[in-house]
Amino acid sequence: MAEETKKRVVVVGAGVIGASIAFELQRRGLAVTLVDKGEPGRGTSFGNMASIALDFVAGSGPSTWKKMPGWLLDPEGPVWLRPSYAAKMLPWFLRFLAAGRPSRLRAIEDAGMSLSQRALGDFRQMLGAIGAPELMTEEGCLAIYETEAEFAADRGHLAMMQRYGLEFEVLSNGAIQSYEPALSPSIAKAVLLPDNKSIRDPYQLVVKLAEAAKAAGAAFVSGMVRNIERNGDGTAVVLLEDSSRIEADSVVLAAGVHTRFLAEKLGEPIPLETERGYHTQIMKPGISMRYSIIWPARAFMVTPTAGGIRVGGNVELAGLDAAPDFRRPRVLVRHAQRALPGLKLEEATDWMGHRPALPDTIPIISPSSKMPGVFYATGHGHLGLTYAATTARLIGDMVTGLKPPLDITPFRMDRY
Repeated sequence: MAEETKKRVVVVGAGVIGASIAFELQRRGLAVTLVDKGEPGRGTSFGNMASIALDFVAGSGPSTWKKMPGWLLDPEGPVWLRPSYAAKMLPWFLRFLAAGRPSRLRAIEDAGMSLSQRALGDFRQMLGAIGAPELMTEEGCLAIYETEAEFAADRGHLAMMQRYGLEFEVLSNGAIQSYEPALSPSIAKAVLLPDNKSIRDPYQLVVKLAEAAKAAGAAFVSGMVRNIERNGDGTAVVLLEDSSRIEADSVVLAAGVHTRFLAEKLGEPIPLETERGYHTQIMKPGISMRYSIIWPARAFMVTPTAGGIRVGGNVELAGLDAAPDFRRPRVLVRHAQRALPGLKLEEATDWMGHRPALPDTIPIISPSSKMPGVFYATGHGHLGLTYAATTARLIGDMVTGLKPPLDITPFRMDRY
């Protein structure tokens, strides 16, 4: 395609979603400009748990409602709401409860799994296209249960995986340590999830995606996007805080939770909140791990990644501006040491990031309902890494006018 005839696309946000989209659009022959206030991969994508998690779980539902009061009252529980932010969370929380109605829950699971069932294949294709297949491990994930009661409480999740054809294997105490010797003998049950892969370094993944996009001709602009306006000829103008302007035929908004501010300016507010997540990266852990592990009852993960072992998870509801509370990751490390008795805390760093969360747990992957040529890719919650390649494929089809390979109706912008 001649340079002067290429369709110009601005992608706002250089996390794993935005970088994946920029690469996908550039390799389809479009002229891409990737815009972010910081370097690619330095935001929330820097600290994710490096997991390609195919076992989608709807956030709300009767089982969650029963647990929520106890979680909120437990200072070491998996969900922590700062009292000063409670009033601001109320409208979002009411929508969260509504999304968990049994009549709605199956449709949400169908939508989430429609993405999950494509995720691994799309991810492998993307890694192959950037020449970095080695960034994905071939080992799976172990979900662990300290007691038979914990395992019984998760049977609904296992039944859902069976319903959608996900592979798993239940391991009893005697077999667990043969898979992961570092695990405590006190772990009563584990479930091997062979297709839940890990990324060896999620930050390097975003860097390589951005570099591959640039090598194919994409440009990178450092700056904060202030607004998007429409020209008389139907093209768009992306306005930056420094008053510079970028002309485009299409704009993709993939700036995580910050997307909500641009959506408001376009007249289509979305209930996008931040679920703050923490991790501790341990570079001298004193153990080695083959598999990532997840402890469903305590809602955290431990993943060998980025040259060490990363412990992270949980949800803190406190908004964008509150200072981090680094007592939270210390709780997770204590839980991890219960499961992995040999785990040491040496050369460790703590981190906090902002997961973009929607009340119904499934993302927005959609054209704008207000401005032609604008597209949204946000609200992926805990599954931004998992859904990155599939989201890029879907946005690529939308921008270029092709029919996406799955029904995108559940992910539309105006569903709220």
